[in-house]
Amino acid sequence: MENDSIIADYKNFLQNGKTERECVIQIKKSAEENGYRDIEQFSSLKAGDKVYISKFGKAIALFSIGSEPIEKGINILGAHIDSPRLDVKQNPLYEKEFLVYLNTHYYGGIKKYQWVTLPLALHGVVCKKDGTVVNVKIGEDEADPVFVISDILPHLAQRQLKENAADFIPGENLDLILGSETPSSKLKKSAEEESESKKEKNKAKKQILAILKEKYGIEEADFGSAELEVVPAGKPRDLGLDRSLILGYGQDDRACAYTSLRALLETSAGKRTQCVLCVDKEEIGSVGATGMESHFFENAVAEIVARLAPYSELTVRRALNNSYMLSSDVNAAFDPMNSDLFDRENASFLNGGIVFNKYTGSRGKYNASDASPEFIAKLRAVLDSNDVMYQMAELGKVDQGGGGTIAYLAAKYGMYVLDAGVSVLSMHAPWEITAGKDIAEAVKAYKAFLTIE
Repeated sequence: MENDSIIADYKNFLQNGKTERECVIQIKKSAEENGYRDIEQFSSLKAGDKVYISKFGKAIALFSIGSEPIEKGINILGAHIDSPRLDVKQNPLYEKEFLVYLNTHYYGGIKKYQWVTLPLALHGVVCKKDGTVVNVKIGEDEADPVFVISDILPHLAQRQLKENAADFIPGENLDLILGSETPSSKLKKSAEEESESKKEKNKAKKQILAILKEKYGIEEADFGSAELEVVPAGKPRDLGLDRSLILGYGQDDRACAYTSLRALLETSAGKRTQCVLCVDKEEIGSVGATGMESHFFENAVAEIVARLAPYSELTVRRALNNSYMLSSDVNAAFDPMNSDLFDRENASFLNGGIVFNKYTGSRGKYNASDASPEFIAKLRAVLDSNDVMYQMAELGKVDQGGGGTIAYLAAKYGMYVLDAGVSVLSMHAPWEITAGKDIAEAVKAYKAFLTIE
């Protein structure tokens, strides 16, 4: 069945895209297999051309050029490809009482206690002074070692268990065990042996550095120019005896990035130019050169305009202003075990189809992008005519908190924007839950949206 193919491909995308860089590599590969080319290969563009523009290997925009002048607007699906995780610090390696640790700094909104005692993997790049880039992926192959953050045994945890959940695992304790050494210094030794023991200080750390040098050609100083991410080790799995659910890391927001990409690759531009935008840093405020706060997308549209006709800043502004966008981001699924946190009549459910949020933000709609009802009505008509299952929802009860997406950053250009994505249970946990049916419905919904004229 088609849905089975989508789910299998989706799980493969999750497994091979545990970092932003890995996602962009997969997106480029799929795009090129479907006729997309780097914009640098084009001096001019015409209707039917398919191009992509990437930034630092961590953000990418794909365009399928339509027949109408681009100033009439673009149909945009915008997702983010970063997920909560642990990042390795610049000076991370240290030895403490015969164990070697890797020092980390958590990224995005996590519950720190969820990351202890899990098998963890190390993904990323190490950039060396000679210009070479070493790709690192340790912990995914069955033959690989994995890493872990240790925790206190219950017998000694009386003080820990009295702390608040936010505090009982300090951020500075989220350090990975990398290796170990025999505690010979604890044994009785002669004076001569004691002297020799002092010479062997940090012996375990030196052994780890030797392994890094032998296998990857990495020196300790190279961590200073590395981008290494700690993520859960292991593959996405079918969840439940009926296999209706998917358990996997990073489904916020790669569930929407994958379905947006697939929708684009399975449609052809008509009058309006189509675009899928995948950006970085959403989980920490969309900042930086690869986040939606940057000028990356605006510059990408300018590059398209420059190759379609004599460049005009006004054409860029009109193209952005007249665009339609779905901010393709996930929503919190209704949790029956914590139902008091949700307004049931305005919640999204697993297996309920794609979710539309008229507004996100928190409490009094703070930091919300409040979508136009005219635009929502237009979408409803298109989705109903394509037999797409969808639901309208908010993220929890009004006073419980809230969340945000990149929608408000796109809305500043004056375009129509609406949040639209997949329901996720256990959002931001190392292992998140989605429904296979919702993944398939998201593809249908995004394909219908891309064809709006």
